[in-house]
Amino acid sequence: METEDRKLALLIDSDNVSSKYLNGIFDELSQYGIITYRRIYGDFTSQLNARWSEKLLEKSIIPIQQFSNTSGKNATDSALIIDAMDLLYTSNVDGFCIVSSDSDFTRLASRLRESGKIVIGMGEKKTPDSFRAACTIFTELENLVETEQNVSATDKEAIEADIINIITMNDNKGKITGSGEIGSKLQNKYPDFDIRTFGYSQLSKFLEDMPAIEVTKANNQVTVSLREEKTDEEMVIADIVEIVSKRAKPIALATLGQEIRRRHRGFNVKLYGYSQLYKFIDSIPELQVKGDKTDRKVSLRKSRK
Repeated sequence: METEDRKLALLIDSDNVSSKYLNGIFDELSQYGIITYRRIYGDFTSQLNARWSEKLLEKSIIPIQQFSNTSGKNATDSALIIDAMDLLYTSNVDGFCIVSSDSDFTRLASRLRESGKIVIGMGEKKTPDSFRAACTIFTELENLVETEQNVSATDKEAIEADIINIITMNDNKGKITGSGEIGSKLQNKYPDFDIRTFGYSQLSKFLEDMPAIEVTKANNQVTVSLREEKTDEEMVIADIVEIVSKRAKPIALATLGQEIRRRHRGFNVKLYGYSQLYKFIDSIPELQVKGDKTDRKVSLRKSRK
């Protein structure tokens, strides 16, 4: 089914989402189809939802009133879930967008996916992993407003390692890797993967800035490959030996890895044919790795007399 033909139901939990994201929600959702049903759930007599009340007419969103008595929050969640199941069985919608930062909708998202529907989740950074994983696609609402995003180096390194692994597997099969495949596989592994988290608006630009990745554009197609000779192997090995030799005691493998990446930003063991760092280190004649996987240490190999 073409994206423009897909009919979507937008269900918003006003208890857990700020109205400041409304325009971003609609802009984002328009990429996935037509918003056929537009409903928001909460107590709109409450001052807390005053801003939502002001914005509903702008987007023709139908408010589903749930009075906040002793269990207002549970009533809101239940109303959204009941409506979602009614739409599943009585309408011809192709997908659902659940806007909430609440894990209470995890089972609902899973159930909708089991019925073959696309489930687009949207929530703030605080959204639990359980709800994120239950969605087909998850988008952090903070990415829908123009604010500076803080992303840890570890996150980027993990994603770069995944991309290198995808390319390597395709290379082993003699297959070319397209940027579309990269985006699709990252989305499958990380439902909340969004390049805007890293400050980019295009996947190709995100890939171009990765030291180990080569991006080629030709005939409206974007392909990616591992950048050849990005880091000279002999220089890397020489630096590793130097780092270890300057230590009076064996160095933890994790610490050594951090130091290598500090000196060589594009370093990745897969570029040298290894899947794990300790195997690459242990292949260096001057060094040895001892200990189990939870406490590996590297030292100079004692020469035989």
